[in-house]
Amino acid sequence: MAFAVTGVLVLLHTPLHAQDTSYPANGGLIPVPHCLDEPGISATHEECAAQLRAWRKDVFRWRDEMRIRAGYSDAEYQRPELKWAQSSFMQAQMMVEDRYFYDRAAGKYTVDRYVDDLDQRFGGIDSVLVWQSYPNIGIDDRSQYDLIRALPGGIPALRAMIDQFHQRGVRVLFPMMMWDQGTRPEGIPNWEATAKIMAGVGADGVNGDTMNGIPRAFREASDRTGHPLVFEPEGYPRSAEMLAYNNMSWGYWRYPFAPLLSEGKLLEPRHMINISDRWNRSKTDDLQFAFFNGVGLETWENVWSIWNGITPRGAETIRRVAAVERAVAPYLISQDWEPLTPTVQFGVFATGWPRNGQKVFTIINRNEYNSTGPQLELPDQPGLHYYDLWHGEELNPQREGGKIVLSFDMEGHGFGAVLVTPELNDVGISALMAKSKSWSAVPLDSLSDEWKALPQQIAPIGKTALPQSNPEGMLKISAADFLFRVDGLEIEGDNWAGLDVQYPWEDTPRRHHVHQMRIASFWIDQYPVTNQAFQKFLDATRYHPKDDYHFLKDWKEGKYLPGWGNKPVTWVSLEDARAYAAWAGKRLPHEWEWQYAAAGNDKRTYPWGDKWDDAAVPVPDKTRELTAPDDVDAHPKGASPFGVMDLVGNVWQWTDEFQDDHTRTAVLRGGSYYQPQGSMWYFPKAFKNTEHGKYLLMAPSKDRAGTLGFRCVMDAE
Repeated sequence: MAFAVTGVLVLLHTPLHAQDTSYPANGGLIPVPHCLDEPGISATHEECAAQLRAWRKDVFRWRDEMRIRAGYSDAEYQRPELKWAQSSFMQAQMMVEDRYFYDRAAGKYTVDRYVDDLDQRFGGIDSVLVWQSYPNIGIDDRSQYDLIRALPGGIPALRAMIDQFHQRGVRVLFPMMMWDQGTRPEGIPNWEATAKIMAGVGADGVNGDTMNGIPRAFREASDRTGHPLVFEPEGYPRSAEMLAYNNMSWGYWRYPFAPLLSEGKLLEPRHMINISDRWNRSKTDDLQFAFFNGVGLETWENVWSIWNGITPRGAETIRRVAAVERAVAPYLISQDWEPLTPTVQFGVFATGWPRNGQKVFTIINRNEYNSTGPQLELPDQPGLHYYDLWHGEELNPQREGGKIVLSFDMEGHGFGAVLVTPELNDVGISALMAKSKSWSAVPLDSLSDEWKALPQQIAPIGKTALPQSNPEGMLKISAADFLFRVDGLEIEGDNWAGLDVQYPWEDTPRRHHVHQMRIASFWIDQYPVTNQAFQKFLDATRYHPKDDYHFLKDWKEGKYLPGWGNKPVTWVSLEDARAYAAWAGKRLPHEWEWQYAAAGNDKRTYPWGDKWDDAAVPVPDKTRELTAPDDVDAHPKGASPFGVMDLVGNVWQWTDEFQDDHTRTAVLRGGSYYQPQGSMWYFPKAFKNTEHGKYLLMAPSKDRAGTLGFRCVMDAE
């Protein structure tokens, strides 16, 4: 999510700067000499080469001093059980609600379908961050750990799911939210709770959401379980001390013309960075800077259910970059790596990675135009061969006065890779050469980099039979012309296409919706469905869902608690609510019906008027453990202009469902009384008539919530 750090953390993690460096890091990135950003007229090639030599001497001296100041130990990078992180180049952040990951109808995880899709589109991933919490967390008091336990099948099914990823060669991480201090307490410190549940499911690592480094207490707690984890803070660790036991991190990078040097990679070449640029629709800059620095990418497409799919050009670039990095991974952790190895042509940048008398160069062309002809000038050493790994062919060097010149072509905004070796005896690199020869026949520039929003469909809601008389407990809403205006309250996402939901009259999902429409007459429940009413349904039908985790969680032995009959029923899934409605001869409302019943046509802000009235709603519950909702008739001042009650501030209410190829979501209306404190990341409230909440759907076990109920409607014409 968007990066945020408290002032306390900033103080704790501010580094001790080494003295007298001409190139201080900014945001985890070290600047390069200015001559590399200029069009070659203010500094000659020789003058720029001299600046580069001085730059490299400066930054490596700075590296050595920083290690000394930190008393740096590389012990965590030598541990065999953590070394997988050093080659985890492509990591996907995956929402558990993604339909490629879980089949709701079959009730099972579909790991092979998920991995097969990524293999086919861009060559697959090395690790996956399985995201189970935000943005739904905070709708009730379930903590980040509760939401792991609520995943379908519980801990045993999660272990089996993770085993399936392991069988496909994919490591699995889960997020950890230090900011989640407003929901139900676990009863033990976060580091112990995290280590315990991750060991229980067999996960490989933890992503520290919004954190600039995960504290050592997590490292120690993880080791005590006998199931050590790799730690990956969202932000680059702000001290060399923390870098020593945070084996991975994300990178939020910026992209000038000349590539910047990763501070973390300089200090510890075995530290893996996955560049996170979730909203950017083109991945070219990300992949070029990653390739130059020998690091990876967060291949994040399902962003809080907003599909920011990777374009065909981006996908094919990932395939080729990842294939090269995986094949030469042992080179990319060299302590003696050489960023900004001199190149022949302006705008072409190279990094040298020496290993055992051999060397790999990762090269990028930052120019918009193709670069052809001589690219690298190297010392002439007898007995060496030169292989173009990007095009899959051996190069014939030109010898000139004790030097050799390597010539090859690079596309505009393209890539190159060269291996220098006495003998090509690496099976993996030979296999890469064969693939590269075929791939390079299709220029990246021939592929589309155009992004398109993923279309959504609204779930149909069938008509009900017309009542023979006035249905008990319902109010009739007359037909009307209505200006339906509503905004989605997603915390992130700005105002881009693909955000929120797509109504049938819209051509793409978006946050802000306005539509003039005709609403047919309908009947609506005056109050939300109560525990007493739901009990009658159960008694009449013996209904019991197949996925029954937390079904009617606040009931005991199949009965609601004494005195709770007139409270709204909660802990019911969308399927549970639909089953009740069908039994009652009713249906769930479309959102615009719910909103018209709440507001009428006078554009009032709340059902009762334009000003907030504390007497019209329950007293907010700001504790860490959920209390009971109020009775549905406890706040008559909250009545809408039609007399509809308890619309806002008691419990959320189910309305429409939407789905696209990857995600199912529901629109929730009315907000609730529960307001967890301490963080901006909890599920937003939507009390106004022109606001709705977008709730991600996975499975009934996870969808049910202690503040989520429903009311029904019937058609009247």
